[in-house]
This record gives sequence, structure tokens and C-alpha cells, in this order.
Amino acid sequence: MRMRQKKLPVGIENFEDIRKEPFYYADKTGLLVELLDSWGAVNLFTRPRRFGKTLNMSMLEHFFSLHGDKSIFDGLQISKETELCDRYMGKYPVVSVSLKGIEALSYEKALQMAVLILKRPAARVQYLLESTVLSEQDKEDYRKLLDNAMGEAMLCDSLRLLCELLEKHHGRKVILLIDEYDVPLAKAFEHGYYEQMVSFIRSLLGQALKTNSSLKFAVLTGCLRISKESIFTGLNNLRVITATDTQFGGYFGFTDKEVRRMLEYYACLEQYDMVKKWYDGYQFGNTQVYCPWDVICHLAKLRINKTKTAQPQNYWINTSSNSVVKQFIQKSADAAAKREIERLVAGETIRKKIYEELFYPEMYQKAEHLWSMLFMTGYLTKRGNADGRSMELAIPNLEIRDIFMEQIMEYFQENIRKDGDTLNRFCSALQNGDAQNAEKLLASYLRKTISIRDTSIRNSMKENFYHGVLIGILGVKEGWGLTSNREMGEGYADILAEPDTGDMGIIIEVKYAHDANLDAACREALSQIEHTRYEDDLLDDGIGHILKYGIACYKKQCRVMLAENMQIAQQPYD
Repeated sequence: MRMRQKKLPVGIENFEDIRKEPFYYADKTGLLVELLDSWGAVNLFTRPRRFGKTLNMSMLEHFFSLHGDKSIFDGLQISKETELCDRYMGKYPVVSVSLKGIEALSYEKALQMAVLILKRPAARVQYLLESTVLSEQDKEDYRKLLDNAMGEAMLCDSLRLLCELLEKHHGRKVILLIDEYDVPLAKAFEHGYYEQMVSFIRSLLGQALKTNSSLKFAVLTGCLRISKESIFTGLNNLRVITATDTQFGGYFGFTDKEVRRMLEYYACLEQYDMVKKWYDGYQFGNTQVYCPWDVICHLAKLRINKTKTAQPQNYWINTSSNSVVKQFIQKSADAAAKREIERLVAGETIRKKIYEELFYPEMYQKAEHLWSMLFMTGYLTKRGNADGRSMELAIPNLEIRDIFMEQIMEYFQENIRKDGDTLNRFCSALQNGDAQNAEKLLASYLRKTISIRDTSIRNSMKENFYHGVLIGILGVKEGWGLTSNREMGEGYADILAEPDTGDMGIIIEVKYAHDANLDAACREALSQIEHTRYEDDLLDDGIGHILKYGIACYKKQCRVMLAENMQIAQQPYD
């Protein structure tokens, strides 16, 4: 009888669910060993989104909790540490809360969300109402933690008070876990009530972490390390473990060994090279890691696809607005910044100073701060060892490169819309068979955008970039029909543009001139149009005016060539 494969935990962040159901789990319980051996009173882990922070916090909760099921750790690395398990496993009351859901358009609404979220850990321990240890006043205080009308002062003290009541009842100090501590600050900055939220979070964390005598230790997670002076004022026992620290490097994300093991388990090992190019490339400390969300999502696709040929996709792009990349590109208007982006997109590195502790208002004020934001949120990663704040930065993999390219093209299109005169002149040149003027205007566009540098990137990928530039330009022209990679004749035409006159078709084939011979690349493009009979479909549709263009590009140079033997409309189109 064939053994059924374990399910892939797409979107599952509860450790107990993963262990009790037949889900695949990459063992990260070694985190417990390092955490307890190195010991810090308050520990803050900063990592990009989708790198397993929430699942690790759930694992910590189930390990320490008095009410945890010890059997879910059977067979895992931590189970071999018998002394640590005897001392810590199932021995502490745990308060676990995620601040991820505190987001709203106003501070008042955000506080209402905070009440609902901070009630949850209190609601899980209603046995306190039956406690023979707690006084009536203690129980009255506890009831306030369940009140939907909880005021801001009580809300700020809620985590500290809950820890105090749990310690009194159990006679043991409490472990406090706070996941996504910085999300409310990001949302507040986005919607204009940042200063109010900073004050609230500072008070909440100050009381829970600094003035909390019932605390055994605490663990926090987030994407960013918010400046200590703004949030963690006076907290002298804070240990921050960022992506640059060597300790804990392999516990967030999948290591290469773990990915190979997963691919082998699901009989997809032949996909290793592709998975590595698309989802590997991050460096946490000295450890190379993959984004686990992407690997799991792609493996799920491969399992469904019986031929194991599902193409890699950008799974990360749908988990956030990617606004930091957009802001970065918009602020990189000067030539030097464009060249740096071109180098990154081409797979090269650039050296920058990284500031890992910032206020949100500072983050978008200066370009150098945006480099830090891109690094801390996972759009860039370091290569090699840092020299103080200075480090070599790179785009981690093809997936993140794809996000950069998409944002570059969006910004390019926004600028095209703003300059309607140039757009109209370019489109008119194409309609009128004026290849020379079309070439001049296209070259002007290329000089303004961020291009693909001539490196080891495959020519097909370079052609895709220039193909995208033309689609970006023509797609803005109102009234024009535009088709990309349409099946025509005996092949697929790169671009088919149909102006709003209704009786013309413009066929464009794009080539990358890898040897800088633009004329030869144009002739190759026109030869392909002729050989594959792209125009047959248009002729069958009664379109009498067909223009065929070969367009060749090399860096920021281009050539536009019109097929000489084609009929051109007698009257120019305006």
C-alpha cells in the first residue's frame, strides 16, 4: 500500500495544527535550544514577512504553555534535549498576542481593534474567575480585561495586568509573546495618526516589558526594528536579533538542505535549480535561506501538476502592496540612482550604509533610508560580511527581480500618461510608416527609463524587458487595440497594435542586439515576420493597411526598421 504524502501547510501558522494533521514540517525547534541557552529577558526578532515568524511564535507558545500537548514535539530536535524539556516544557503560563490586526483609517477605530485583539489572551484564561488564589479585587480587575468598552489606560496596562494575575494564580512567572509588533505603526503612518499610535505602543510595551515583575522572558517579532528611543524607551534588557546577526540565522526561512529534502520527499528534485533561482538568495547572518512561503506555494502547484512542470510564479507580490519599492523607484530620478537600480536588476551588488533603527517618518524622507527599508523588508539582501553599517546589497532572486521590474514599468507608464504629446507623436510615427521618427522617440523613452544592463542575463529576458517597454507605451494610447504574443499565421507575433481608425494593423517584432548590431537584429525580426506569415490573419479580417516593424534594442540604443515591401496608407494619420 502506497504511503500518502503529507499535505503542504499553505497558510497554516498554528504549530499544533501542523503537527497533529499530516502536514509537512521543517523542524525549527532548534530555535528553542539557542533561545534558552543564550537567554535574553526581552528578545526582538526582525525578519521580512512570510519567513515563518508567526509559526515560530506558535511553536514557542505550545512548548512553554502549561496547557500544551507535549506529544506534538515527539521526534523533533528539541525532544533530544531532555534537560531543557524537563526544565521548561509545559512549565509556564503563556500570554501570546499578535498585533497584526490593529489597522484602521483613524486612531479611534484602531483602538477599538486593539481592544478586541488584546482581549483574546485574557479570554483564553477565564478559569481565573474560579481561582481560589485571586482576590475579589483581582477578579474584578480581570473582568475589566474582557470589557469591550475598555478605556485606553486599561488597554495600555492589559498585558502587564494579565501577566500579574496569571503569576498569582499559578505561582510561576509568565512568558510573553508579541507577534508583528510593528504592524500598527506601519498602518498608522500610512493613515496619518502615527504619533498617537507611537504613544500607545510605547505605553503598552513599556508596561508589559519594563515594569512587569511577573515576566519570565518575552519574545517579539516584526519586520522592522523601530528606533529604540521612540518605542522601547528605558528598556535596557532588550536584545535585538536582525537579519544581519549570525545567531538564529537558519530558523527563519528554509535552508538549502531543507529545500532539497522537501523536493526529494515530493519527488520534485528535478525542479531544484529553478526553485533556487526563483526563491533562494536571502542571507540571514551567514546562512543562505529561501523564502518558505514561496517554496511551499510552488511545491503545492507542482503536486497538483502531475507532470511536475508548473512554472515558478511570484507568490510574494500578493502578500503586500510593495509600496516601498514604488517609493524607492519614484525617488530615484537622477542618473546615478537609475544606474544603481540597473546594476541590481542585472544581478550585481552595490555597497550602501544600512540603518536598522529608524522612525517611520524618516524612512521615506531620504533615499539612503529607503535602501535600509528595502533591506529590512526583504527586497534586498546582503552578500558577504558587513563592514559596520556598510554592506554589499543585491536583489535576492528572480521573484524579487520580477517585483522590481513590475514597479519600474508601472512608474514608466505613469510618466507616459503625463506626457501625452510625446505619446501621440510616437504613435503617429508608427501609423505613418515613419520609422526614423519612431526610432528617435523610442530612444528618448529608453533614456528616461531603467534598462537591462548587458550582463549574464539571457537574451530572451532582455527581449522581454524591451517588449514590456513597448507594451507600456502603446498600452497607454486610448482607443488602440493591443495584443501581446498573439497566435498569428505560423507563429506568435510579439505585438499587434490596431489603431482606432479600424483599417490598419501594426505588427512589431522585438529583438535584443546581443552583439550591438542593431541593423542585423532588425533584419532578423523582419525576416521572422515574413517567414511566419503574421499578416495572414489581418488580411483574412479585411485589414488592408498592414505595417511590419522590426525593432532592435541594445542597452539604451534602438533601431526601428519598416518592411520595405509593405503597402502603406496613402494619407498620413494624425
